[in-house]
Amino acid sequence: MTKVPKILKLLFFNQVWNIPNTDNTIYLTFDDGPTPEITEKVLEILEKHQIKATFFCIGDNVRKYPEIVQKIISKHHSVGNHTYSHLKGWKTNTKTYISNTQACEIKLNSLFKIRNSKLFRPPYGKITPWQSYKLRKLGYKIIMWDVLSKDYDINLSPETCYENVVYNVTSGSIVVFHDSVKAQKNILNSLEKTIETLKSKGFNFEKIA
Repeated sequence: MTKVPKILKLLFFNQVWNIPNTDNTIYLTFDDGPTPEITEKVLEILEKHQIKATFFCIGDNVRKYPEIVQKIISKHHSVGNHTYSHLKGWKTNTKTYISNTQACEIKLNSLFKIRNSKLFRPPYGKITPWQSYKLRKLGYKIIMWDVLSKDYDINLSPETCYENVVYNVTSGSIVVFHDSVKAQKNILNSLEKTIETLKSKGFNFEKIA
């Protein structure tokens, strides 16, 4: 499902699916990093086009590659929480899910004092209503998405990932890419073209705060 249907957004209205605005602003987000070389290449592309974005980081990857997270922060992008172990909410009990999410927050705050680490995206977009409720009570803002590039699908081409985004974004869209090994071929061969096309269509880019 490349474009999230309106009915799903209405059913789960306590989660952020898009950020309405009237100035053609969209929000690029990157899940599953940091990943050596891949995240760094993404940062180069973003810097070239003077774009700020949001990176939802896995806690264990933060532990392994803190220097890459520092690069993300130094470029003034936003950093969010993607659980410590990339847990699938539907298959994880709530207590474990919450503690794993908090472990990622602790790692981010202890290393970088990240003030906005209350931004949270559930891996796979799979989270139970009770998990969502508990996290929101703890102050987390649950950031979902409006448009999915599907760059993680090794059966898709970079061109298809590009089309998934440019044909579906509207003002306020939150777009998902992945700075992961699995998505390497697709993201590195579609991201810049996607940005250039969206700029030519009059879109602006912001990070999620």
